[in-house]
Amino acid sequence: MILPKVRDPRFVTIRRGGTLTDADHRLLALWAAACAEHVLDLFEPAQPGDRRPRQAIEHARAWARGEVTMMQARAAGGHAMGAARDLRGAARHAAYAAGQAGAVAHVAAHELGAAAYAIKAARAAAPDGESGIAGRLECQWQREQLPEGIRELVLDDQRLRNDICWSMFDCPPTHPTAEHPKPASA
Repeated sequence: MILPKVRDPRFVTIRRGGTLTDADHRLLALWAAACAEHVLDLFEPAQPGDRRPRQAIEHARAWARGEVTMMQARAAGGHAMGAARDLRGAARHAAYAAGQAGAVAHVAAHELGAAAYAIKAARAAAPDGESGIAGRLECQWQREQLPEGIRELVLDDQRLRNDICWSMFDCPPTHPTAEHPKPASA
């Protein structure tokens, strides 16, 4: 379970009673797609003929551009999750990341699922004894990709949902903020 029991209104669109703008919803979908695509190479060699995860990522981006409907993106996400079912390890997690990215069009809060599964994929693909480092590097890479417009929203969401996302977001910040400024040069 990666979604909270109570929906955060910041991830519900304005027209549905929340505070999420369409522009920020699109940014969340694009960021989730980037997270999933970053680990897609952990799926494709395991299932070279299965394009469902790649199609889910493409649909997430196409939805953000207004080229496909929410239902089409969500369906593509479901198909990517279907590609994961019979797999194990990094390939499975990478397919789930793609599926979550496709689902962001339907429920914006799936953005964190795409990121968490991508981190799980990176950890699973790491050599023995290096999974923690691989997970932190993937988390840091993801944070570096965050658009300014949604940075604080996503970082707060990671903090709030870290426990239900398998503690995947325990990585130091890579972007200076008011709480974590860059140290002054000596």
